[in-house]
Amino acid sequence: MTDEHPSVARFRAALHSAGGTGEIRLLPDSVHTAALAAAALGCPVGAIANSLLFAVEETPALVLTSGAHRVDTEKVAEHTGPLRRANPDFVRAHTGQVIGGVSPLAHPAPIPTWIDVDLRGYDVIWAAAGHPAAVFSTTYDELVAMTGAAEIEVA
Repeated sequence: MTDEHPSVARFRAALHSAGGTGEIRLLPDSVHTAALAAAALGCPVGAIANSLLFAVEETPALVLTSGAHRVDTEKVAEHTGPLRRANPDFVRAHTGQVIGGVSPLAHPAPIPTWIDVDLRGYDVIWAAAGHPAAVFSTTYDELVAMTGAAEIEVA
């Protein structure tokens, strides 16, 4: 598409470079939660992979978690070190994307990544594709392979 948002175009290139095979889909702008995204896609909310960027001191840490639950930051910190919520400037600086559109890929530099093992229970997973209105489909194994994510329990 010729009017594709630059963040989605960067994501598309990164997805293909990483060997990803999923479909990129644009959703209505009003889809701002995992539940709304799931309803728009016709999938369970647990199949939505939220990409949450945290700060461990001044280093970014990306946690890919099922939309069915919240991250237990104390549990995840056992793997990452103490987590703090990243502010929008930190997110943009480390991902090149805005909160709500952070994808598992297409960042300016590699980010240490952890993935919620609960996502393994879904044949198809949907995650942000670099923009709040863009998502892509993938599988658990493909997402782990593309991101190099460590598999952990996050809830």
